[in-house]
Amino acid sequence: MPRITEQARQVYRGEMTAAKHAADPACRWRHLERAHIVSQPDPWLHTCNHAAMLTLALRQHDRREALGQVLRLVVAAPGSMTGRYPVGNTGRVAAGLMTPMPIPADLAATLIHA
Repeated sequence: MPRITEQARQVYRGEMTAAKHAADPACRWRHLERAHIVSQPDPWLHTCNHAAMLTLALRQHDRREALGQVLRLVVAAPGSMTGRYPVGNTGRVAAGLMTPMPIPADLAATLIHA
């Protein structure tokens, strides 16, 4: 099973904290997306990230995003445990469920692909 480093966990926590305190919804989404990229190898963090995304989608009354996040909540942990997740994917509905994406350079150094 892929694992993440303690440094990646710290980046994840920092992005989740920044999302929680961001005043602008677009900024919240950006932090949640960055946290998603880092969290993918860890089943628990990956699932927690999608729960936070679902919460924000519901607060914004975004049905499409909320339904997409419900689906992602179901597949997040199994995908992480089996290593079947789209590396670099931001976790949003618009990104596609299994579409790999480039990892931002500042996040790439924090990830381990075991």
